[in-house]
Amino acid sequence: MAQKIILDCDPGHDDALALLLAHAHPAVELLAVTTVAGNQTLDKTTLNARRVMSVAGIKEVPVAAGAARPLMRDQLTAPEVHGQSGLEGWPFDEPEVGLDPRHAVDLIAETVAACDEVTLVPVGPLTNIALALHRHPGVMAKVKDIVLMGGSSGLGNTTPAAEFNIHADPEAAHIVFSSGLPVTMVPLDLTHQAMVTPQILEQVRAVGNRVADMAAALLGFYSQAIDDADGLSGAALHDPCAVARVIHPEIVECKRVNVVVETARSWSYGATVCDLQGISGREPNALIAQDLDAGAFWDLMLDALTAYS
Repeated sequence: MAQKIILDCDPGHDDALALLLAHAHPAVELLAVTTVAGNQTLDKTTLNARRVMSVAGIKEVPVAAGAARPLMRDQLTAPEVHGQSGLEGWPFDEPEVGLDPRHAVDLIAETVAACDEVTLVPVGPLTNIALALHRHPGVMAKVKDIVLMGGSSGLGNTTPAAEFNIHADPEAAHIVFSSGLPVTMVPLDLTHQAMVTPQILEQVRAVGNRVADMAAALLGFYSQAIDDADGLSGAALHDPCAVARVIHPEIVECKRVNVVVETARSWSYGATVCDLQGISGREPNALIAQDLDAGAFWDLMLDALTAYS
């Protein structure tokens, strides 16, 4: 039976690929797409989700806009990576997919209430998920799992200590990790094993349908932007790794540990403090993804893109 998921995202190039994977693979049933401010402002991330869904012909899945700003901190965006639109690299037309009138938090809660065994897959800042936990605690207690992309057990990518999604709303992340719900964290340590190499780009281009052409153009822009911003050769395809964990858990090896989100306004603000050695004595509250079968991951991505033929 397909795993029922809600994808909460802030497109974003890697979010776009996560959306395409989530919709195309038969192992998951995409119930809803919700958007949050993150890689760009909410109006842009919502438009980008609708644009990608329109190109891919994803018209049966509701998409709703959510939180326009973090719970407490100033807003953080990433135009140096994703461009001023948040999704540069492809000449999008006006979207054919409309916007659900509900707030994303309400769509999440109503979908969870109506269905059994729903997994939340947030791949942006965790603001919508934290708000849903606060506003609808009884309903959200039904959530099967939260498989999120964010955090790091080592170095950050936005500050020396913090990864972007968690640093963009540390207070929301603290609420999620403290919720008592099952949480799987797919951090930078794992996602940096899913690199967009020139060889991978050629394989995506070779698929030869319009959705794959869009994906290749987006990945080309994204890789060049990472190279220009950080001097790195190749870019990590972060967000689809969380979707891959839901589709085939065996290709993403995890360890159960305690995770605390640093919310003090210090040099480590937004860091995920991961007790990998169990030295704190605190009870584990999350699975942390550590090792990826990169070959199997890219097979999933290429198969998904081929399915749009």
